Amino acid sequence: MADDRVLLITGASTGIGAATARQAAAAGWKVVLSARSEDKLQELAREIGAETALAQRCDVTEIADQERLVEAALERFGRIDAVFANAGFGAKRGFLEEDPDFWRSMVLTNVLGVAYTIRATMPHLRERGSGHYLITSSVAGRRALPGSLYSATKWAVTGMAESLRQELRAAESKVRVTVIEPGMVDTAFFENRPSDALEPDDVARIAMFVLEQPERVDVNEVLVRPVRQAG
Repeated sequence: MADDRVLLITGASTGIGAATARQAAAAGWKVVLSARSEDKLQELAREIGAETALAQRCDVTEIADQERLVEAALERFGRIDAVFANAGFGAKRGFLEEDPDFWRSMVLTNVLGVAYTIRATMPHLRERGSGHYLITSSVAGRRALPGSLYSATKWAVTGMAESLRQELRAAESKVRVTVIEPGMVDTAFFENRPSDALEPDDVARIAMFVLEQPERVDVNEVLVRPVRQAG
């Protein structure tokens, strides 16, 4: 059992975030659920149970929202043991295809939002001297995709995770960092749901596997694709 350890998740209302919240709660973790969709958050919190879950609306592109999220988590549970920076979304490929305002929102969410999550939670984890960051990147953060600004944001996230790990190691901190890079996942990310894709629960199981490793083990990177995905 997790001895009431606390997992904070951004982008928790659907997909990988929601699946991870369910699996963490089943394993004995308390979960702090955040997203912009308050209705879906509250529904998930009711499903998991009021004693186990705290739901709070949070726009990850606003540092004040993230700071309030951390404050609420500490007020409710007294600690944060792991942070899953999972909020993000995609855009059409092609540099002439997507609305520039949509691009702006995606870049702010996918990149700055992750940095803000780190900024808001790091003081607590550093003070405690232990903890774990999980950060959702993508296969698209390991290889360039034609005309994909989304891919560029995930390259940034992959680099950010390693930069964070190196900063923590330089400070002799025991806080661990794992970047998870899924291939195609059957979520609302795709307009036309892919066949033979990973399920959100598949990625959630990986997240939980990583979190349950002994403190001496720092799994830095997990790349996972569906069996039939070639690239």
